[in-house]
Amino acid sequence: MQGKKAFAFVDYSICNPRQCNAEEGICWSVKACTHKVIKQIDGAFEPPVVFQDLCMGCWDCIEACPLSAVQMREIL
Repeated sequence: MQGKKAFAFVDYSICNPRQCNAEEGICWSVKACTHKVIKQIDGAFEPPVVFQDLCMGCWDCIEACPLSAVQMREIL
């Protein structure tokens, strides 16, 4: 039996890259993800997307988010 998998997800009601980085609009969580599984696909100033199937659950992106918009979720 496979155990629980934890992955990051973005709470889009909180996320605002403009508030995190007013000049460049680059999400701090994107910069912090060493596994490159959270990306701003639509460009700067847009909320990031987490590729959950690739997420390692390392918490780097969660710790980097000043708005606490990136959170951890567990699935069975």
